[in-house]
Amino acid sequence: MNARYQILHDTHYHYDSPVSLAQQLAHLWPRACDWQRCTERQLLISPEPTTRRDEQDVFGNPLTRLAFERPHDELLVNARLSVEVLARPELDFNLSPAWETTCNALTYTGRPLAAPVLEACRYRFESPYVHLKRSFVEFSESCFAPGRPLMVGVRALMEKIFEEFTFDAEATQVATPLVEVLERRRGVCQDFAHLMLACVRSRGLAARYVSGYLLTQPPPGQPRLIGADASHAWVSVYCPVLGWVDFDPTNNVQPALEHITLAWGRDFSDVSPLRGVILGGGTHDPEVRVTVMPLES
Repeated sequence: MNARYQILHDTHYHYDSPVSLAQQLAHLWPRACDWQRCTERQLLISPEPTTRRDEQDVFGNPLTRLAFERPHDELLVNARLSVEVLARPELDFNLSPAWETTCNALTYTGRPLAAPVLEACRYRFESPYVHLKRSFVEFSESCFAPGRPLMVGVRALMEKIFEEFTFDAEATQVATPLVEVLERRRGVCQDFAHLMLACVRSRGLAARYVSGYLLTQPPPGQPRLIGADASHAWVSVYCPVLGWVDFDPTNNVQPALEHITLAWGRDFSDVSPLRGVILGGGTHDPEVRVTVMPLES
C-alpha cells in the first residue's frame, strides 16, 4: 500500500529596501527514508543565486546553500516535489523495554555504545528551542509509571498533549518559551512537537524533531485550494528494540501514509525550510504557500 503526492512549497520575500548580499540555507528536499521516496524534485529561485551548493547537513538531511551577491528587492524560492509514501510496519508497543531501562541504555557508563545508540544520544539533550526542566517531568508523570513500556508511555504522552492543548495559530510565535506554552495550553504543531520533545528528553530519553507535510482534507463539497496547506511537525522517539517511532501530538496519530517527511534534527532551528543572513532589506515577512495534492497511484 502506498500514496503519491505532488507538493508545492512557495516562499516569497518582498523587502522594504534592496538586499545587497544574502546567504540562505534551504531544507526543501525530502530526505530518503525506508517509508518514502522522492521521484521528482525541482527548485526554482528568483533572482538566480550567484552560487548554489547541494549537500547534506550534520543530521543527514538534504541541504541547499544559496548565495546572492547582487542587489535584489525580492526573493522567490519555489519547490516542486513528487513523493511516494509507503506503508510502515505495525508495531507492538508492549515489546518495547521499560522506559527506565531505555534511559539506562542511553547513559554512558564507560562501556562502548553501539552505533545506533550513540547516534540517538545526540537527541537527548537541550537544544535552542527545547529546554529540560522539572516542570516537563511533572507534566508527563502520569504517562511514565515505573516499569511501563517505553512506547506505551510515549503514546500516552501524545494523547495527553492532544487532549489538554488547543490548536491556536495566534497564540504563539517561533520563539515563544515552552514554559509559556505549557501554562497557556495553546499553540501550533511546532509547539506541541517541542513540548513532547522536552517531556521525553527531560527523562533522559532520545527524541528528535521531524518536519514535513500533512495531507489535509477540504470541507465536504469544497475543492482543494492551492496554497491552503502548511508545513507540519511531529516527533520521533528512539527505542533500542523497535528503532525510531514517529508520533504526531497535534493530531494524536502515528504518522503513516498522509505524512511526508522532509527533515529531522534537534528542533525547528535545525530544519527551518528557509533561513539565512542578509545585508539590507529593512522590514520583511515571508509569504509562504504550501499545497499537498494526492495523485492517482
